[in-house]
Amino acid sequence: MTATIVTPVTLLTGFLGSGKTTLLNRLLRDPAAADSAVIVNEFGPVAIDHALVRTASENVVLLPSGCVCCQVAGDLVQALRDLYFKRAAGEIPPFRRAIIETTGLADPAPLLRTLVELPLVAARYSLAGVATTVDAVHGMDQLDHHPEAVKQAAVADRLVVTKVDLAPPESIARLEARLAELNPGAGRVRAANGAVDANWLLETGLARGAARLPDPVSWLNAGAYRPAGSSHASLHDPRIRAFAWWGGVAASLEEVEDGLQTLLELAGERILRLKGLVAVAGVPGPVALHAVQHTLYPPARLAAWPDADRRTRFVVIARDLEDALVAQILNSFVRAPAREAGAGLPAAVTAPR
Repeated sequence: MTATIVTPVTLLTGFLGSGKTTLLNRLLRDPAAADSAVIVNEFGPVAIDHALVRTASENVVLLPSGCVCCQVAGDLVQALRDLYFKRAAGEIPPFRRAIIETTGLADPAPLLRTLVELPLVAARYSLAGVATTVDAVHGMDQLDHHPEAVKQAAVADRLVVTKVDLAPPESIARLEARLAELNPGAGRVRAANGAVDANWLLETGLARGAARLPDPVSWLNAGAYRPAGSSHASLHDPRIRAFAWWGGVAASLEEVEDGLQTLLELAGERILRLKGLVAVAGVPGPVALHAVQHTLYPPARLAAWPDADRRTRFVVIARDLEDALVAQILNSFVRAPAREAGAGLPAAVTAPR
């Protein structure tokens, strides 16, 4: 393994007592996750002490499954740096991905920003996705009373409804309906005792599989979201808005990046996540863009469009942010299909469901 490999990172989050530790322990024993570096806040809550093979350093241990497990005392950046250089030096086995387990009260946004804002991290790691555990027994109450739980669920690429063996079916159904409204684009599964397919949980990034082939359709999943400007009435979480915007062709990638930077400067604190595929004039394939709060990730150029729809499209998950502001800014730097065709309707209301 060379020192230039960029390692995909999955953030494992979820509210206190929602089953992250149980799920993590199952992952540590799953052969599909054997080539992973697992970063945990403390070893204490994770029942792996009896299974340690050897200590690679003060805070890094190797597990029988082949996983590398790293203890973090608060400095995530230092932990990622240590793992990278130990791998490059051959002090620990090669790992293809990293899994970061957060504390139950963590706001995921600052951790997501860490992966791109700091050059030392961004040059070596890239965000693959966010997996969030939601307690089937206590999840509704936690979403009602804890903003952190709402944000954890809203930004997820994968939602794992845990403890389904302990909750009545009608309670699970109500929780899943709320999660579907809060985050319509996330894949969702029920789990008892942390039993989840490792590949489903971890393969959520733009590039997936052993060959790391791009899968932009599943990554964006724009069709799952309501179009920007359509009616929105959330019974439980009115402050969270999740919507998709469709446009046409941008004159240049620089124009798009300038427009997104304007949006992030004006409303970055309210944008939990933003993902998009951009059509650029004269470029055969789309450009994938991703942002968290004020931070725009480096663009990824794809060789070809994944489907027949070659329009620019963005998915936005925001808190206390109206669709109209986002659509106005996006309309200013990406030509809308309706305008190109001479029609009078804005792109925000002509997008298909």
